[in-house]
Amino acid sequence: MEARHQFLSLSFFSILLFLVMGATRAQMPGFVSLDCGGKDNFTDDLGLEWTPDDHLIYGQGTNISVANETRKQYQTLRFFPADNRKYCYTLSVISRTRYLIRATFLYGNFDKNNVYPKFDISLGATHWATIVISDANTIEIQELIFLALDPTISVCLSNATTGQPFISTLELRQFNGSVYLTQYENQFYLSTAARINFGADSEDPVRYPDDPFDRIWESDSLKKANYLVDVARGTEKISTQMPINVDVSERPPQKVMQTAVVGRNGSLTYRMNLDGFPGFGWAFTYFAEIEDFGPTETRKFRLVLPGLPDLSKPAVNIQENAQGKYRMYEPGFYNISLPFVLSFRFGKTSDSSLGPLLNAMEINRYLKKSDGSLDGSVIASAVYLYPSADWAQEGGDPCLPVPWSWVQCNSDPQPRIVKIKLSGKNLTGSILSDLTKLSGLVELWLDGNSLTGPIPDFTGCVDLEIIHLENNQLTGELPSSLADLPNLRELYLQNNKLSGTVPSGLLDKNLVLNYTGNINLHKGDKRGSCNKSIIGSSVGAAALLIATIASYLLLKRGKKKFSKQDQFEHTMPAQEAAHCFTLSELEDATRKFERKVGSGGYGVVYYGRLKEGKEIAVKVMINNSLQGKQQFSNEVTLLSRIHHRNLVQFLGYCQEEEKSILVYEFMHNGTLKEQLCGPQTNEQSINWINRLEIAEDAAKGVEYLHTGCIPSVVHRDLKTSNILLDKNMRAKVSDFGLSKLAVDEASHVSSIVRGTLGYLDPEYYISQQFTDKSDVYSFGVILLQLISGKEAISNESFGVNCRNIVQWAKLHIENGDIQAIIDPSLHGEYDIQSMWKIAEKALMCVQPHGSMRPSISEVIKDIQDAMSIERGAQAVRGGNSDEIAINSIHSSLNMRSSRDIGASEHYLSIDESIARPTAR
Repeated sequence: MEARHQFLSLSFFSILLFLVMGATRAQMPGFVSLDCGGKDNFTDDLGLEWTPDDHLIYGQGTNISVANETRKQYQTLRFFPADNRKYCYTLSVISRTRYLIRATFLYGNFDKNNVYPKFDISLGATHWATIVISDANTIEIQELIFLALDPTISVCLSNATTGQPFISTLELRQFNGSVYLTQYENQFYLSTAARINFGADSEDPVRYPDDPFDRIWESDSLKKANYLVDVARGTEKISTQMPINVDVSERPPQKVMQTAVVGRNGSLTYRMNLDGFPGFGWAFTYFAEIEDFGPTETRKFRLVLPGLPDLSKPAVNIQENAQGKYRMYEPGFYNISLPFVLSFRFGKTSDSSLGPLLNAMEINRYLKKSDGSLDGSVIASAVYLYPSADWAQEGGDPCLPVPWSWVQCNSDPQPRIVKIKLSGKNLTGSILSDLTKLSGLVELWLDGNSLTGPIPDFTGCVDLEIIHLENNQLTGELPSSLADLPNLRELYLQNNKLSGTVPSGLLDKNLVLNYTGNINLHKGDKRGSCNKSIIGSSVGAAALLIATIASYLLLKRGKKKFSKQDQFEHTMPAQEAAHCFTLSELEDATRKFERKVGSGGYGVVYYGRLKEGKEIAVKVMINNSLQGKQQFSNEVTLLSRIHHRNLVQFLGYCQEEEKSILVYEFMHNGTLKEQLCGPQTNEQSINWINRLEIAEDAAKGVEYLHTGCIPSVVHRDLKTSNILLDKNMRAKVSDFGLSKLAVDEASHVSSIVRGTLGYLDPEYYISQQFTDKSDVYSFGVILLQLISGKEAISNESFGVNCRNIVQWAKLHIENGDIQAIIDPSLHGEYDIQSMWKIAEKALMCVQPHGSMRPSISEVIKDIQDAMSIERGAQAVRGGNSDEIAINSIHSSLNMRSSRDIGASEHYLSIDESIARPTAR
């Protein structure tokens, strides 16, 4: 690993950047501030010196303009292609020193497309975060605190799923002493989740020069969604001008410690989202007694975390613990399990005359470091020889989290390189002997270069199957050691300057061998590779001939003219044609269409039972217009070719006597709409875990349509009445009358706007172009209905001037008041963390632009997380200790913390089993 990072420090960009840092450190030791896309050095209003990143040979700098943003570093950015590569900044650091690294992103519609980007950022081999832009004018900030173990670090952008990767600024801030020292720092980074200045007199953050380390302390007055809500009555802000002694471990700035909030009524309460949680984190509070009170008055209080009674026992006495007034006391937890939505309270003790006080708080999430690939140090030598080549500038780890564009790696946790493809890359000199140390190598492509010298001994690469060395200037004899490679099956050596005799061991092997164009290289006997090459060529020619004939026959068949009677049947693949029922069969099954079980704009649904006893639902279409027949044909075609346990099973169709009829399996519990909003809901409501299971089932059905069908299918009319429930309350998606195929790999399909009011994607309505993200919008509405039990559109349910569930729910969720939208029929039987998880995901689904919405696969992941949280909470409520240990987010709270509220001196070792979010 050391060697791998050494090559980075010697790379072209790193050398240039080191020179830049040298100039910067003269004024600001340990500070690097890169103005991405900028062209000039400058000093900002805070006194920070900024340097352009114009040393990069890739990416493109551009100017942007955002209203009310005057800082020069946010008037430019650098963006990169949306391809399979990763693009890295390499920074020099001091080994065994702690740093804060901060990356910021201000989109500003730089591409003039209003496509909000989504991409990944990594630190070395470790995935750091997924950057999701949801507002062109809002700065996204990501911070990590890390211990440098090598002389360089790499920050890389990759994996753009929408838009293009970009970055506005990259900042490195050096700490000193024991700041942020933990016993886990060799295995974990600290990802900043919250750093709060309580009692702030404005919404402006506190940072450099007030904080000598340039940490950003957010104001508790800042207005944003679900940030420090549920503030207790009697909460007041106080401040002082007196100096505060902050000479303790983390050294928060005096300006932060000179303000505070106090609970005049005996309590301080807050709630906020913690991005990246549930999981394990580092959490500390900062106290300093800055309020005058009499000699008989006392201030003692406790921290109360819901569900964690053991942490609420110790009491805090600031003056006693800090050993005086205007001195800082810093209690906290090195390792604590925290939820996604954190609710906490400080409450005064019974023997205290004053309410609690809080100056600041800081929470970081543990991020498991990746060990990186096993071959990094080996491949470093190849990159070092080509410092100016584009392919050698990708930086970071060769395999993780995204491999270099010319490398393929296996899927091991600590991967090895299995393929190198450097065809036509202007390579010169001899083949690097270090490549022979890649023990996992399967394919080596070095063809089309100007390599000289002999072929090295590859016997160390026992897995090698394919070697391409053709079209170079290689000399010398063909090594007999090549015959010792047990898995070698293709060896291409043509058009070089090789000489001598082809080793008999190679001629005896069952492989494709091509050494033509080497005029001084001959086979040693009559056996040889020529026959094998000819055989290979013959097979290829035969395959080509067969493919040509097949293509011709298909084209000829495609020109056949169908009669009007044949057209409908030919819309369905022959091997998947649906069963054709006769009208008399269906009349017998339904007793002349006696029992109606549903109806809608499409027609009427009747209950039936076939002769063999199978229960069926018979949908009789009422639209016999051309459009109606097209819709009928469309549904039959789609349902005949797609099969999934979360899609209603299609049994067949009937077209007789001007009737168009579809036959499905019968779903005993009707529609989700009836279960949520029907008359029976007052008597027997679906509980929360069942609602989550229904959401998961339905989402999996939609996921199959989006990703499991070729071409993919967009439903276009997802709603609660199109989610049906079987006798076991398992959900299946139905009604494909409006569905469309996403053909020709198009990202969208233009069509007349159809759908159901309340579920209709506003972007689709405006553009008349629907995508899979239009279905995601509709599914977000369904999630809101599962939370609230309300209709999507109502004149009475949502108050004055609001008829839409999205507008109503968004207002309450963003104000942190989720209780206002929860279905009262749930009677409080749910875990609030689980509810928040779904509410937050629902709001992401109903974002106004499709590019801002998650995929349905991402939605499923959060539903499953919410289910784990809820099942853990059910186990707690039911007292099942075994289930608690498996599912509860609090299951890991037998952990012991150090420097906690009671100052107990204990640790829990973090290992991989508890470093992941425990709700999963």
